[in-house]
Amino acid sequence: TKQMSDRTSSRLLSLDTLRGFDMLMIMGGSGLLGSIVLWCPTPFFQALAEQTHHVGWNGLHMQDCIFPLFLFIAGISFPFSLEKQQANGYSESRIHRKVIIRGLVLVFLGMLYNGLLQLDFAHQRYASVLGRIGLAWMFSALIFMHTKTAGRVIWLIALLLGYYLVMRFWPLERPDGVGWFDPDGTVARYMDQKFLPGRFAGGGFDAEGLFSTVPAIGTAMLGMLTGCFVKKGGAFTNGSRKTLIMIGAAAVLAVIGLLWSLVFPINKLMWTSSFVCVVGAISLLLFAVFYYIVDVRKWRRWTLFFSVIGMNSITIYLAQKFISFWHTDGAIFGGILNMVPPDMNKTFSWTFYICLCWGFLYFLYRKNVFLKV
Repeated sequence: TKQMSDRTSSRLLSLDTLRGFDMLMIMGGSGLLGSIVLWCPTPFFQALAEQTHHVGWNGLHMQDCIFPLFLFIAGISFPFSLEKQQANGYSESRIHRKVIIRGLVLVFLGMLYNGLLQLDFAHQRYASVLGRIGLAWMFSALIFMHTKTAGRVIWLIALLLGYYLVMRFWPLERPDGVGWFDPDGTVARYMDQKFLPGRFAGGGFDAEGLFSTVPAIGTAMLGMLTGCFVKKGGAFTNGSRKTLIMIGAAAVLAVIGLLWSLVFPINKLMWTSSFVCVVGAISLLLFAVFYYIVDVRKWRRWTLFFSVIGMNSITIYLAQKFISFWHTDGAIFGGILNMVPPDMNKTFSWTFYICLCWGFLYFLYRKNVFLKV
């Protein structure tokens, strides 16, 4: 409808679409893909099902790219948001407050997601996915506001190189046989145990812990550099040229990351510098493809499904924690699920679950209700 068209006209539609595509994986897409192997156990679907699980330590699966892609996308949005706020006459101090408040609100929502209202503070998990997004985005935004392109690149290099150097050479007393990048021997683990209260998601350390948030700032900064580039006019007004440049930059970033992984392994739990580069390359490539299709070629009829999710991504992330969509799934579709073959039950169940979540978001979309943080 015209109302829906107007709603997205002032936004980079490719960004909402890519965010929705990414959030779909969290909203059940990974479970759906992983379930197909139960009734179609071909080598292809077996390999695909493996990709829907996180790697235990070193290495990279598709599932490991979902979270950093979301942070990368949050970074792309900021240059557009900053320009809009400045055009509306917001002072620098007011923008600073908005950035800091947004970061801290996300930290709070992350703790709420992890059970803050249980009031069991000794066993509360304080680190979180939303907390990492909030802190990494906040610090990256503050850096972005006070530097030019060269300064931002220097900050990016300093964060990633500094993280590697500290992880590799900081003098820690480790048990015999425990190396600097063993799960029990990293500086990130030491920092979490010394300074992070409550319980950890990873046993002796937290996957979204304190020190490993430093390179995550680099992930957000890669997104902000991308957003700044897409905004550029002049010689860079041609969308096709921008797409080719982004694809080339992704290739360079991937090579850097793969070479760096020879001495600093690709590892999501530690958010290593090589992980930032390789997943940053994947994120940039995905964005370049979506940008070319949606905003350059303007092939947009297919985007509604994803943009409905992308425009309320935080809403569905929190809603899945506090609303029992699975109960509703069984109550509405239980009869159908009892009729399908057992090996296809999970595929149908995940499909119905995704439909319920999407329907909930579409209702909010039609009512123009969006959770903005």
